[in-house]
Amino acid sequence: MARIKQASIEEALAAADTVELVGAKTQLRRVGSRWVGRCPFHDERTPSFSVNADRKLYHCFGCGRGGDLITFVRETEGLDFVQAVEWLADRYRVRLEYEEGGPDETQRRRRERLFAVLEAAAVFYERHLWDTGAGESARAYLASRGLGEEVCRAFRLGLSPGGDLLPRKAREKGYTREELTAAGLVNRRGGDYFAGRLIFPLADARGRVVAFGARRLSESDPIRAKYVNSPESELFRKSTLVYGLDRARAAIAKEERAVVVEGYTDVLALHQAGLETAVAAMGTALTERQVRELRRLASRLYLCFDADQAGQEATLRGMDLAYREFAEVRVVMLPSGTDPAEAAGGFADRLEAAESYPRHRVRLEIERAPTREAAFQRLREVVGGFDGNTEWLDAVKLAADQLDLPRDLQAALAPRASRSTGVVSRKVLEAGERWERDALAGCAVHPELVRLLEGLGAEHFDLELHRRLREHLVSGSLADADVIALLAELDARAAAEGIDEETTKQILLRLRERRLRRELATAEPERTRELQTALERIRAAVTELA
Repeated sequence: MARIKQASIEEALAAADTVELVGAKTQLRRVGSRWVGRCPFHDERTPSFSVNADRKLYHCFGCGRGGDLITFVRETEGLDFVQAVEWLADRYRVRLEYEEGGPDETQRRRRERLFAVLEAAAVFYERHLWDTGAGESARAYLASRGLGEEVCRAFRLGLSPGGDLLPRKAREKGYTREELTAAGLVNRRGGDYFAGRLIFPLADARGRVVAFGARRLSESDPIRAKYVNSPESELFRKSTLVYGLDRARAAIAKEERAVVVEGYTDVLALHQAGLETAVAAMGTALTERQVRELRRLASRLYLCFDADQAGQEATLRGMDLAYREFAEVRVVMLPSGTDPAEAAGGFADRLEAAESYPRHRVRLEIERAPTREAAFQRLREVVGGFDGNTEWLDAVKLAADQLDLPRDLQAALAPRASRSTGVVSRKVLEAGERWERDALAGCAVHPELVRLLEGLGAEHFDLELHRRLREHLVSGSLADADVIALLAELDARAAAEGIDEETTKQILLRLRERRLRRELATAEPERTRELQTALERIRAAVTELA
């Protein structure tokens, strides 16, 4: 992916309005020089979310999330770093420049024109659906599916009139036949690609229209497929896009769960019923890119596919992939012949009743197997491909009960041993580590003290992350996401705990004292006196500041 020049990144950050951006996700109120509110990343009653509008930093004392505005956009919109910077630049009209090897000016202009013609086409289709007599039958179809005008407008549904009306109007606006073809708007004869179909705009992570899905409305439609999508292009790859994610991002990030259904109308019906975390997988087989996109936002995934589709091998591979990536995957079961759009009213209850993916998979394999022996062999293959956990152990028990397996065969179904991650969370900071953090916090909010911090080398800090933040404060070196998150946290803590200049100076002296004591413990006799003298001077300075 193209690298954006650092100067452009800083310009986009400088142009962004912190209170406007963060305030769109949670209500903020001013307290002194800072803004506070309820955290948009977790449910809380007492506000613990702190924002420094001047430095464009945020930190939540409740869940620990924090960073700068780029991090905030990444977290709330589910974007990567480059996409987040481009999102900010688009919003605040900043022209980005890219490093050598990035998109050249010609390519950039071409992509901008493709996005523009796709947006113009979306507006054209919308107007044809809602503002013309020709759209009456399509509107009646939507009403028959229980879809109201509000949700259909929110998802920008439209109608293709067919013929050459759209291509002709696009050419009148200056778009070429080649651009219309590259955008997937015309067929080989130059006519409207979607001829008379109901249109569902498909948007990327930044909400830009990149393609369309279209449903057949007439039996006379020469294309027999019920749904067709735009041909794949430089803007559109079906395997990377999740339908509705541009509208569901905030809800998914807040609830930390996504509900994946099969069709466009399923998504609309569930959103209309208040389930704003619903998205569709552009087909029942989840891809690695789609799973990764959802995993950025949530830790839990609910899957609801057609009963017939859910047993297909491609669909199962996608489910397996999701289970390996998410902390929790549950399957929502619907009566045969029912889709989520028809069951939207009681869908929240179905989510509560959803079963774990291991139990669902065991049930499915038993139902599909022609014999008890075949089911056992198939389950050995399936279960053996996953690490053991309580869900799989519960699923194995279900299989043993349904197949009436003796104890020795039950043992043969056991999942493989889980691999330990070796991650241990330390909950209590040692005094020395707290000194390091408080010293850095004080220097972060009192820049005039950075000259004193410069006098302390990296060896005065035990933690590598603290050393990296020291280097960033002293030399202005580029900060990665971990350093920015720490900076945001310390900035908030310095304000909350009242770490003033005198306190910071005292803590910096304490760090010098700690370093001298360590050197003294292993020093040669000829250096001992020198270190003791230095230590006495530090003690005197600490006493003077106390």
